[in-house]
Amino acid sequence: MMSQPRPSNTGRAPGAASQDAAPGPRGMAVHYSKIALALLAGILFAGFCALGTWQVKRLFWKLDLIERVEQRVHAPATDAPGPAAWASITPQTDEYRHVRLSGTYLPIFNTLVQATTALGSGYWLVTPLRLADGSIVLINRGFVPKRASIAASTPAGIVEVDGLLRISETGGGFLRENSPATQHWYSRDVAAIAGSHMLSNVAPYFVDAKAKSETAVDAPVGGLTVISFHNNHLVYALTWFALALMVAGITWWIVREGKRRRARRAAGHNTQESDHAGQD
Repeated sequence: MMSQPRPSNTGRAPGAASQDAAPGPRGMAVHYSKIALALLAGILFAGFCALGTWQVKRLFWKLDLIERVEQRVHAPATDAPGPAAWASITPQTDEYRHVRLSGTYLPIFNTLVQATTALGSGYWLVTPLRLADGSIVLINRGFVPKRASIAASTPAGIVEVDGLLRISETGGGFLRENSPATQHWYSRDVAAIAGSHMLSNVAPYFVDAKAKSETAVDAPVGGLTVISFHNNHLVYALTWFALALMVAGITWWIVREGKRRRARRAAGHNTQESDHAGQD
């Protein structure tokens, strides 16, 4: 009996049948892992770029704010906003405006607010100023070194005050809450200070008096307003963009290494085919 001829493998590489077959569970897992990695990398890259762009916008906004504040500080003094304008006062449009006003101090309502200045630790001496129309503006007359200085002499009669408009500081300070009941203050909270003295018709801002506004020996030291703005937006922007570049670089490295591994496997597979062909 003649044996049946064996099917020829000519033209078909060993293992070709397994390559034509649908990928198994492991192959599908690898495929989906690559898709998930690509999506994650894309989301991270886009997110970091968006955060960096936002910080660049914040940088230009902050620089513009600093320029506007500098212009306000050095501009000629204008009348302090009256009751009709109180509702429209905002930090963006009015903080650090150079203003002037006149009235009579009410030293019976002097308030000390804890402060740390270039002269050391002490207090701001805040005194209400009653204007001609009956409204009241709190004046930060300046720095005093000790609590007993609340009895510092106060100019009598009509006084002229020249200084910088400041927005009320709510919520306390120095990690401590204001205590109106005991008259311990850690921030210049206009509404709270006015309320503790039962004052009405009080402006929602206070004024930092300029230097040498008072000449008495025990007078508070004015003109110590610190005008500074935290401006780390450029650093933040560079950090976010650097993270975006790191994500892009790591993704590129992973893709490159994957191609190299596939190339090495293909080269090894071709070598095996050549060996099998030589043996046949």
